Amino acid sequence: MNHFSTERLTAERLNESHLADLVALHLDPDVARYIGGVRSAETTKAYLDVNMAHWDQHGFGLWALHTRDGAFAGRAGLRHIMVDDIDEIEIAYAFTRSLWGRGFAAEAATAMTRIGLSELALPSLIGIVNIANGASRRVLEKSNYLLERSTNRHGKDVVIYRIRR
Repeated sequence: MNHFSTERLTAERLNESHLADLVALHLDPDVARYIGGVRSAETTKAYLDVNMAHWDQHGFGLWALHTRDGAFAGRAGLRHIMVDDIDEIEIAYAFTRSLWGRGFAAEAATAMTRIGLSELALPSLIGIVNIANGASRRVLEKSNYLLERSTNRHGKDVVIYRIRR
């Protein structure tokens, strides 16, 4: 599970070598708008440490994504998250702005959904999306996730999508 690839992306288990790319991704205010806001280098380092530990504990987590020509594309993955006191598995993704609108998120979401439901045999996956993020909502809908409910999370209005095995 450390690596996977799609038609246009390669993915590798998140590790220390990805820190500079993650810092740049998290410092872009347009990218960060729907993922909790701009993060400092120190905050991103802590984020990286938490997500590397998730891999060690669960055997899956976030991957660094690259285009076929080797350019950093973003990060995506599957991770445990508490939602209303329930341990859920979330599909998460964030791409560099230069790749927006070109179908990369849907391509990655389809691959991660297959990995989660088929290879890891997880019973379901959720996607948590800021209510105003229409592009991300469309990604989940294209990947056959169903709108489950609206809620407020960390002071933000969000919707939760789910797909079941």
